[in-house]
Amino acid sequence: MANSGAGGAAGAPLRSAPVVHRYAGNPVLSPAQVPYGPAMVFNAGVTKYEGKYAMVFRNDYGDERAERVHDSRTTNLGLAFSDDGVNWEVRPSPIWQWCDEEVDRVYDPRLTVIEGKVYLCFAMDTKHGLRGGIATTEDFASFNVISLSVPDNRNMVLFPERIGGRYMRLERPMPVYSRGGRDRFDLWLSESPDLVYWGRSSLVLGVEQVAYANDKVGPGAPPVRTKQGWLTTFHAVDIDPARGKNGWEPKWTKRYSAGIMLLDPDDPRKVIGRSRAPLLAPEAPYEVAGGFRNDVIFPGGMILEDSGEVKIYYGAADTVECLATAHVDDLVALCLKDGPGGPAAGGGLTNDL
Repeated sequence: MANSGAGGAAGAPLRSAPVVHRYAGNPVLSPAQVPYGPAMVFNAGVTKYEGKYAMVFRNDYGDERAERVHDSRTTNLGLAFSDDGVNWEVRPSPIWQWCDEEVDRVYDPRLTVIEGKVYLCFAMDTKHGLRGGIATTEDFASFNVISLSVPDNRNMVLFPERIGGRYMRLERPMPVYSRGGRDRFDLWLSESPDLVYWGRSSLVLGVEQVAYANDKVGPGAPPVRTKQGWLTTFHAVDIDPARGKNGWEPKWTKRYSAGIMLLDPDDPRKVIGRSRAPLLAPEAPYEVAGGFRNDVIFPGGMILEDSGEVKIYYGAADTVECLATAHVDDLVALCLKDGPGGPAAGGGLTNDL
């Protein structure tokens, strides 16, 4: 499915970029394909590992008629493999659930292979705030947690290689007190010598820079290297009170779209190009209706094939997992056409480790 049109202001109709094409068989993963009966499967991390596509996806439970649509203590992570990135074989049971006296759940996985080793970034809800974590796995059956952030930070994604000898990650801190007591969240970068201790944090993209966001922006899928720089998606959120119920929840007034930008290959704090309009905006039926939260697109996996095709995996309506494709040259051109889109306020400030 090709799309045409341009983006608009937050709250106004949005259109996806014409260079991106939704897979005609979407969704590529739905609850009906998962043998242990979740109501929602979405926000997956996807990578290539040992000759196969690997997907770790989020499961949630409940239904539209339930008094509580989902319970945080029933959230877990599932696993699927594919030979072609389209047709998925789901493992018969969830692979990870973390729930104890302090931790309510882990969710929203992101996968990156660095130097032959799989790293899984995740969000976690705890009794003392939202945290982001990094774990390693060799078999997708056991996970060694190597780093946890302080509250409130999440949506972390790792770059697939070290830059200047240091590991890099994009992230979305969630300050409320210092941002006027409301959502006003931005996309940041931190670096590390060892994937455990993180610092030298810098603002990369502020919500005020994105015309189709009035609430927050943050990382999407882990970046991929191109000849021109690091190609990366981000999520952008706007709120419109007129949306009303808009899903299974009593009220859902947000809309999530996906943006695309190009970061400097040697210093990814610098945005060298960014499309001013969305890459993917909610338009397809499975994105705008019938879901837990309608009008939601959340990119979590991006794979650059040898052919130049880019596979973009995204959660739709917080209910199913979908696929869109584009050619890498078209995505880079889309970013460079509009330029960097203005500097992030304070983007040059860092704090040393």
